[in-house]
Amino acid sequence: MVHAHNGMPGSPHAGSYTATGRTGQKSRTQRALVEALRGLMADGQDPSVSDVAASAGISRTTAYRYFPDKESLLNAAMPQTGERSLLGEDPPSDVAERLDRTLGEHFAFIRDWEPQMRAALRASLAPGAGQPALRGGRAVRWYEEALAPLAGTHPGIDVHRLAVRLRAAAGIEPYVWLTGVGGLGAEEAFAAMKSNALDILHAAVGGA
Repeated sequence: MVHAHNGMPGSPHAGSYTATGRTGQKSRTQRALVEALRGLMADGQDPSVSDVAASAGISRTTAYRYFPDKESLLNAAMPQTGERSLLGEDPPSDVAERLDRTLGEHFAFIRDWEPQMRAALRASLAPGAGQPALRGGRAVRWYEEALAPLAGTHPGIDVHRLAVRLRAAAGIEPYVWLTGVGGLGAEEAFAAMKSNALDILHAAVGGA
């Protein structure tokens, strides 16, 4: 499984710096930066590396030794954000099974980071707001990877457009509506999103 990345964070850049020297202290500093980012994002902020350093009480120069940019810090704090695919090792060839696995991992991501995702959603809805780091369209890419075999079996299907439709049916936005307005519990909401997404896939494949 791809989720449950709640242990010691890592990134290629950070790993090369923390692997030598005072590794214990470096690991603590790295963890402090990661936890500061998670806390700031849960409060609705979209902080820079400098903001995170200030929150963690760590110098800006030191922070950039671990994470040269916000994307590398985000990937260390929430490793799924750096993944091209959520299919994991030995992915199935059947598209419905690939979608089912991707949905399960996407929902695990929502479970793990719900406060941060809700905060990013709120921030993105403010008038004139830009898109926070968690609103980068990564899930569309995950669904495109799940649907990839359709390029050979159903060339008439626009995989990108279908991935967008799936993302509209399964993500933080429908989850917030289903739990807040629809009155469903979390697991009921995930089940509803999964059912809707699989129905969309089956209709698209059957129609093609």
